[in-house]
Amino acid sequence: MSVEVEQARIAYQPLGLLAELTHRCPLGCPYCSNPLSLDQRSSELDASVWARVFGEAAALGVLQVHLSGGEPGARRDLVEIAAAARAAGLYSNLITSGVGITAGTLGKLVEAGLDHVQISIQDSGADSADMIAGYQGAFTRKNALAAEVVRLGLPLTVNVVVHRANIERIPAMVDLALNLGASRVEIAHVQYYGWALKNRAALMPEREQVARAAAEVEELRRLHHGRIVIDAVVPDYYARYPKPCVGGWGRRSLNVNPSGKVLPCHAAEIIPGLEFWNVKQHSLAEIWENSPAFRAFRGDEWMAEPCASCPRREIDFGGCRCQAFALTGDATATDPVCHLSPNHGLVAKLAHGDADVPFVYRRLAPTAAAPVAEITSR
Repeated sequence: MSVEVEQARIAYQPLGLLAELTHRCPLGCPYCSNPLSLDQRSSELDASVWARVFGEAAALGVLQVHLSGGEPGARRDLVEIAAAARAAGLYSNLITSGVGITAGTLGKLVEAGLDHVQISIQDSGADSADMIAGYQGAFTRKNALAAEVVRLGLPLTVNVVVHRANIERIPAMVDLALNLGASRVEIAHVQYYGWALKNRAALMPEREQVARAAAEVEELRRLHHGRIVIDAVVPDYYARYPKPCVGGWGRRSLNVNPSGKVLPCHAAEIIPGLEFWNVKQHSLAEIWENSPAFRAFRGDEWMAEPCASCPRREIDFGGCRCQAFALTGDATATDPVCHLSPNHGLVAKLAHGDADVPFVYRRLAPTAAAPVAEITSR
């Protein structure tokens, strides 16, 4: 193997796999990043295909798999799928809403080899949390499942999705994570894709709120050092530089959606003209190495100025391709989040919300009769 080939292999080595087992979910979170057009149950991969995918992922060098959705608990064969991840030698993390996983199912998942659980919370109090989730009783069920995770000895991460409706209660949500026995909490500001993009006006916090939140996080890290790990990232629309989306397009991770399409990132399907290969027709190695979608934005040949000559092009890789397309209509443009982008003014105009705009809740199969809750983000 030549030095050049070996360097390329190391540069594009997948480490993580997001296995989107289903788009079904009992919650209706308006910040969901899943696409507006959700895959139906009839199109979902069966457990045997997931087992093959996990084996192929391990052979590629993937170390961990995130069992996600929707809500993975909607799958009746979830325990079989988790066992397949263990058989492939992958570290498995269950990403769950906490609604749809019973204590009995959790016990079976532990027996099958599940390694870690991540539970999302919407707020620090039941009324607001259930309102945001669009599901009455969700808060109570999340607390009960978290207690069972800790009782069974699994590490627990609490994921807090932050937006206008709850950004003032970050300290209370961290306190909740501590009380639940979490070893880690993610302060995850909303990423504006899918349903979140549809609800951007209602979800977007004010700049002053973001600044206060950043200061609070630093103080919470100092206060709780040694008790809990607090991860947080500045929200895109208020950042100076863009994030290196998923470690760079097609460099470190891949997503398999419920119907088997393999994506370089969670939102990649919003970019028109990309060809996504499916695990039903191709091996994961073939897709990783040769699929047009994965090759589209690897390297820097596709970059325009100012990215092409920027010293940060190997740090943030031009930012998020999906965000660039969503905001400019051009997936090759510099992510407008970057202050050097000629389109940065777009972000400045959009970086404010509207407290009087109601949430549009995520539902699997919206119909003309589906309710749109008359609840604002206040």
